[in-house]
Amino acid sequence: MTIRNTFVRAGVDVMLYLILFLLLQILFSSAAMLVGKFVEMGPGVSMAASSALSAVATIWLFAYRRWSPYSRRYLAGRPWAVLLWVVLLAFGSIAPSEWMLEQLELDMPADTLRLLEQVMATPWGYMAVGVLTPVAEEMVFRGAVLRRLLAVTGKKRHWVAIVISALVFGGCHGNDPQFVHATLVGLLLGWMYYRTDSIVPGVVFHWVNNSVAFVAYNLLPQSSNGTISDLFGGNQTTVMMLLLFSLCIFLPSLFQLSQRLRRIEGES
Repeated sequence: MTIRNTFVRAGVDVMLYLILFLLLQILFSSAAMLVGKFVEMGPGVSMAASSALSAVATIWLFAYRRWSPYSRRYLAGRPWAVLLWVVLLAFGSIAPSEWMLEQLELDMPADTLRLLEQVMATPWGYMAVGVLTPVAEEMVFRGAVLRRLLAVTGKKRHWVAIVISALVFGGCHGNDPQFVHATLVGLLLGWMYYRTDSIVPGVVFHWVNNSVAFVAYNLLPQSSNGTISDLFGGNQTTVMMLLLFSLCIFLPSLFQLSQRLRRIEGES
């Protein structure tokens, strides 16, 4: 098989993964709308249920077809220290990311924001957003898409595969703020996947990120469409202190992961 054919085949496989991922979301969303005509339920419950079910279907399909191979090898090594640093990295990334979007003046579309608020307000919302979505998206974008791209680029050009998968991940979120955030997060998640050959660190990071968003909305629902500056009454000194505190968590965590994942990579 020529190099050109190898790239074409990889591109076709990636397109297949993405089309099926999006089709499952559309299918279950349409089914929820249909059921909603006969069963009284709010739009938040309907969207949360369809998101949860589409995530379950995605997990099953990608595991069954082995597009995102599952192995217990990584967890068998008991990487608890690494996962702790992943948790801290996720916490440390939230405020700087939100502040950056604020500076770029990127606003989420009103309809999208309203739908997310309705999902966050339901118990089903956490199961969909906080638990199932992280697993499903990591299986698709790291376990399937990035794995397939890495098979083509190899180790010498692994950053090409990581950047492409991050851009695809951002693009699938469908709006400017989430594109920027998801692309940057996708670079971190792709790097962790490349170093570990496992989606587990990515799932943990994704879970923390989405869980914080869910908890923050339910504790401070009035801040869902605001900014960090609004949260602190426009006090920029407090905002800068929060950013500094977050970076004091993020940067050491990133350094520790770089060292620990390098050690694991060398041992494997």
